[in-house]
Amino acid sequence: MCLRDYMLPPSVHIYPCSRVTWETFLTHFLCKLRGGAGSRSVGCPRTTRTSRSSRQVCEWKEPEELRRLLDLELRSEGEAAEQILARCREVIHYSVKTCHPHFFNQLFSGLDPHALAGRIVTESLNTSQYTYEIAPVFVLMEEEVLKKLRSLVGWSSGDGVFCPGGSISNMYAVNLARYQRYPDCKQRGLRALPPLALFASKECHYSIKKGAAFLGLGTDSVRVVKTDERGKMIPEDLERQISLAEAEGAVPFLVSATSGTTVLGAFDPLEAIADVCQHHGLWLHVDAAWGGSVLLSQTHRHLLDGIQRADSVAWNPHKLLTAGLQCSALLLRDTSNLLRRCHGSQASYLFQQDKFYDVALDTGDKVVQCGRRVDCLKLWLMWKAQGGQGLERRVDQAFALAWYLVEELKKREGFELIMEPEFVNVCFWFVPPSLRGKQESPDYSERLAKVAPVLKERMVKEGSMMIGYQPHGTRGNFFRMVVANPALTRADMDFLLNELERLGQDL
Repeated sequence: MCLRDYMLPPSVHIYPCSRVTWETFLTHFLCKLRGGAGSRSVGCPRTTRTSRSSRQVCEWKEPEELRRLLDLELRSEGEAAEQILARCREVIHYSVKTCHPHFFNQLFSGLDPHALAGRIVTESLNTSQYTYEIAPVFVLMEEEVLKKLRSLVGWSSGDGVFCPGGSISNMYAVNLARYQRYPDCKQRGLRALPPLALFASKECHYSIKKGAAFLGLGTDSVRVVKTDERGKMIPEDLERQISLAEAEGAVPFLVSATSGTTVLGAFDPLEAIADVCQHHGLWLHVDAAWGGSVLLSQTHRHLLDGIQRADSVAWNPHKLLTAGLQCSALLLRDTSNLLRRCHGSQASYLFQQDKFYDVALDTGDKVVQCGRRVDCLKLWLMWKAQGGQGLERRVDQAFALAWYLVEELKKREGFELIMEPEFVNVCFWFVPPSLRGKQESPDYSERLAKVAPVLKERMVKEGSMMIGYQPHGTRGNFFRMVVANPALTRADMDFLLNELERLGQDL
């Protein structure tokens, strides 16, 4: 699929008085993306195997060459429409195609056509989600979408907001927990606080430490809790770390558990962690940015047992549900208007209290931002089209394909699984022919760690696929395959293994 295939001809303008109405445009757009009016696909648009395999994930260029090709300079004179269109085509051509079925590099991939249609609408309307008067539909829609997400967590009431990414959602949770414990800090700042301690596993997302630094707590305030061999937080060590922090004069206030760690895809034992938090009176935040969508699956939602006991949850539907960047929800069990009390500033030029409607609908004072994107429509429109059942099938399909990949990987010489996955992160080494049977060699681990970077360079420069790799603890570089794109098939899993064999046959 190429974006220019869906561009309107130059004579068509998208305005209320145009010759092509919004309804006509969106009907045509969705019909083309879904492969026909009768399609009920729950995934990305289906294309032929030939077209899927022939298009590159990216056309790699070195930075200096790409600068020359794109002509990025901004000049005083404008350019003709034809030239601008050519510029757009260049941007698309040299960008990474994250909806490609062989893009496995990040925790997001794929393209939901209804979510994309929602993004087109919101970008065109160009409104900000801070008051009911400027975004009436979206204020009510966000309220309904957040209510639905909270119900899946297990809460019948609460609060929430869409944030610009999971990192910011996590930072919000830390700030809210701190404010709840020490509300004076909003006015008096850090001088109102004793030394604080928050707790997260060594597998947590890096935004926890970034958030501690950003909020003035310092990275030393983050106490790192040990994990087991599968990457899950050990509750007994959490207890030990809390006692140690208290003995050192710090005040514990928050535990951040993870549901779906970035590398191994681990789910922390939430029930046991919630018991610890309840015993010590600590705020429990669950970073479910990656794994939260598993709540839609009756088969797999047990991985998040205990999440209903959390005080806050971060959940990114732009990941496994393919709602499109960005779509990140912070969900709260709180019903005391904590968000507004913590962040509100009552700006009289925006949040007037004598308006002609219920000013409680002006949600902008809940957040740190002023201008805020409309991130609810794409998720709402996708949910309306697919239904909860369609989204559940999407999640279950990802699990099924991950299991298929694992079983196929075990059948082939030269592939070594890091561990049996419980989520859709499949971590493995590719052992090239020259290293097979050499596990006892003193330099085996060092040589094996160099394989993934070489293969990554080859696949990216050929444009055939993209897979992430990383070291982890004492393990040298290995591949982290992410099975998230709903357009994936078993043939794509086979392609992945075949391509690694081809790229690494001479190593």
